[in-house]
Amino acid sequence: MKKTFLTGCLLMAGLISQAQHEPYVKETDPAVLEKLDQWQDWKFGLMMHWGTYSQWGIVESWSLCPEDEGWTQRKPAGIPYYEYKQKYEALPNTFNPVSFDPAKWAAAAKRAGMKYMVFTTKHHDGFNMFDTKQSDYKITAPNVPFSKDPRADVTKETFNAFRKEGIHIGAYFSKPDWHVNSYWWSYFPPKDRNPSYEISKYPELWKQFSDFTYKQIEELMTGYGKVDILWLDGGWVRPLSMQTKESLSWSKTPPQDQDINMPAIASMARKHQPGLIVVDRSVHGPYENYRTPEQSIPEKPLDYPWETCMTMGGSWSYVPNDQYKSVNVLIHNLVDIVAKGGNYLLNIGPGPDGKWHDEAYRKLDSIGQWMNVNGDAIYGTRSVAPYKDGKVCFTQKKDGTLYAIYLLDKNESLPAVVRFGGITLKKGTKMELLGGKGKLSWKEADGMIEVKMPSVPLKHAVAIKIKA
Repeated sequence: MKKTFLTGCLLMAGLISQAQHEPYVKETDPAVLEKLDQWQDWKFGLMMHWGTYSQWGIVESWSLCPEDEGWTQRKPAGIPYYEYKQKYEALPNTFNPVSFDPAKWAAAAKRAGMKYMVFTTKHHDGFNMFDTKQSDYKITAPNVPFSKDPRADVTKETFNAFRKEGIHIGAYFSKPDWHVNSYWWSYFPPKDRNPSYEISKYPELWKQFSDFTYKQIEELMTGYGKVDILWLDGGWVRPLSMQTKESLSWSKTPPQDQDINMPAIASMARKHQPGLIVVDRSVHGPYENYRTPEQSIPEKPLDYPWETCMTMGGSWSYVPNDQYKSVNVLIHNLVDIVAKGGNYLLNIGPGPDGKWHDEAYRKLDSIGQWMNVNGDAIYGTRSVAPYKDGKVCFTQKKDGTLYAIYLLDKNESLPAVVRFGGITLKKGTKMELLGGKGKLSWKEADGMIEVKMPSVPLKHAVAIKIKA
């Protein structure tokens, strides 16, 4: 028995070690590769976390999770777990976002220059923001006040509104589901974010869960129009052979083989949505078409497609008095990410009434004003060495046109001369300031390019177009 246990541990250690060093797996489907290339041109997108939890102004889903982490704390503190869970799961009875206006969201996103969106169709708590036929725990259920509204299927309404504005559609979907009995089986209490039962002992229950997941994703792929991205969260739901040191650190219980048959899901989804980008985030393998650093920006360019997902405020979900990042920070983040070859997915959490904070609209409008002038330095570009020199970031179009983007500090005036190194220019290279008039004069001195700038009142960042 001890020998068997040791052999199993050694086998698991070998599998984990192998998975840890798994490189990015390049997609082979030509339609997906074409869509990925287009996605890398879009650069800037909107994410929205929204659910019944917005009524309490708390973190999305995680207060249900019986893990003692900073983001899982129940408020107010001290409420017994099952009493809290009962109250949380009764939130649909009062969910009535009568001010829901996806057309207003979509118009604001378009003005900001966002090219795609990712909307939370279901988070880990299992509450469905779409009209699924697999569960009654959904916004269209009779017990939900908003179900009487003709716009009750908010996923459909949101997708249609954004699609009408020419914005590409992404469906966020949580693989774990803490409401369905085939994941958190009520016979056993949950101990952490993982299944409450031993999958190897109850394979029929796991089969039910896998089938349930497949059917829900199929509903999203067949009943909600054209979808460009399937953005799957909950990376601990993965085959045992694909566990890594990182994913194991998320578990308080022994790792299990949470294989939901991603090959079948991806094949089905792409049958209905040819060219669909699948993001099985953090599960490094063939179904992670791009990677998603969360709330962080890599220090250097990455050699695979990637996207920083980040909150505009301090929380993914709605918080009554959330503090939003300054426009300067948001634009600098965008430039930094794009210069390193990534996309910027910026999250806003709608409130319980279906509204965004007014501040969110103001931030997007300011970003849009900047993008109207400088968007050519952002869209359709790729990372180019050295990607950054001091306060200057570089991007490059596919035709070789180069952009040097100078990041202005808060309240900083445009300097008379912008200097940067790391690139070599031929004599006769022409430069112009996006949004400016006429050509810019420049010279090379001591290995640095010095560009004489006009005296104009600009904010946040300025982009110099460089073309031979």
